[in-house]
Amino acid sequence: MFQETPQDALVGTWTNSLGTVWAIKADGTFQVSLSKNHRVDVWGKYTVTGDEMTIQESHGSHTPKSCRGKAIYKFMRDGEMLTFTKVSDKCKLREKNILAGWKPWKG
Repeated sequence: MFQETPQDALVGTWTNSLGTVWAIKADGTFQVSLSKNHRVDVWGKYTVTGDEMTIQESHGSHTPKSCRGKAIYKFMRDGEMLTFTKVSDKCKLREKNILAGWKPWKG
């Protein structure tokens, strides 16, 4: 009756080996905490088409100019692991974080 969408695989709160926490919300928005204080450092909007996530805009105190533009990543969910492959992104900080494997955050 209810069919999963590709976006459903992304929705949740995730963490990576760098300690970054990424909350991906069903309404097409996200929030990122880059430090252990769990304050929101970066936020923005995203869309999903098939197995591609497009980050439309990013804002925040730790957002370099090169990180405010669009980025595209292919994603794959395997059980509790979420991984990404870069399609296009000019932001090195975002790339470093997104390409680190993600697992559910247990906060």
